[in-house]
Amino acid sequence: MIKPEFLLTSLVVVLVPGTGAVYTITTGLTLEWRASLAAAIGCTLGIVPHILASILGLSALINMSAQIFSVLKLAGAAYLLYLAWNMWRDSGTLEIKKKSAETSPASSAQIIIKAIAINLLNPKLTIFFFAFLPLFVSKGSSSPTMQMIVLSAIFMGITLIVFSFYGILSNRMSAYLMNSSQAIKRLQQAFAVILAGFAVELALSKK
Repeated sequence: MIKPEFLLTSLVVVLVPGTGAVYTITTGLTLEWRASLAAAIGCTLGIVPHILASILGLSALINMSAQIFSVLKLAGAAYLLYLAWNMWRDSGTLEIKKKSAETSPASSAQIIIKAIAINLLNPKLTIFFFAFLPLFVSKGSSSPTMQMIVLSAIFMGITLIVFSFYGILSNRMSAYLMNSSQAIKRLQQAFAVILAGFAVELALSKK
């Protein structure tokens, strides 16, 4: 049986804006709504390796090896800085597309891949799931592993729903920004600074 505490905690965790949410919102603001859904899907898929690593116990290896964690952490921070730089550099040059515009399969795939990479290169997610999931596994469970898989699937479902909501809501807001290139530029710069802040926090964190 799924504990209500798990659902509430998961919802709170997902609602707190992180790198994935920022990327999804930015995509929704600057592209059409289908693109924001692609970003939401990619961010959700990006947590799968962390969940699998947690369930399989690989996070224990990361905890024991400071070098492995440091390498992954710095790679993730560098990628976020790269995204932040590109977002800052392109601020004011992106135009919000009309909602009738189509997102090609190729561009959707690129958005999904980039979103997966954003979450994939954040090793703190593995440690988070390693500490988070066992809290809600029943002591008398006949198959703790299966219960963790079910909990993980529910967490992913919540992530997809919330991120899709963020993306679609931001896309709706883009209608009010269509005639304001300055507002678009300021938003892009703000999100670039937020991503850079996440990168610095990730690089300097000791755990």
